[in-house]
Amino acid sequence: MQGPFNRSSKSKPMAEINVVPFIDIMLVLLVVFMITAPMLTQGVQVELPQVTSEPIENPEENDPIVISVDREGGYFISLGEDSTSVTLDEMSQRVITILERRPGTPVMVRGDRNVPYGQIVVLMSTLQGAGVANVGLLSEPSQDGEG
Repeated sequence: MQGPFNRSSKSKPMAEINVVPFIDIMLVLLVVFMITAPMLTQGVQVELPQVTSEPIENPEENDPIVISVDREGGYFISLGEDSTSVTLDEMSQRVITILERRPGTPVMVRGDRNVPYGQIVVLMSTLQGAGVANVGLLSEPSQDGEG
């Protein structure tokens, strides 16, 4: 006679893992991570530090092309003392023309501190499309003299 607690020689212990609860937990974790991931990539507003740096020497004696972005988001291109207001497309064409005449001319970007970061990135992307391999960013020395 076999009772509920008596083991017979025919029944073996069950060694399989029940995966349904495991899949449920993984799906809940996936949903949690999908909801929280966009919140992690939004970033934090920061005030960038001012630093003291040495001026860049220009060994080629070429005047650099200086692209400026003013507070209102207007673009200006300068070569030496000459500065003109341009659109983004005009600026790209002028940079291409100058670099065809004088290859190796350095290109610098001066952006107002109140201009959105995305506008500077668009400018640098446009310069890259115009064939500029390296772009320098101009800054002013810090007011307090600390670095």
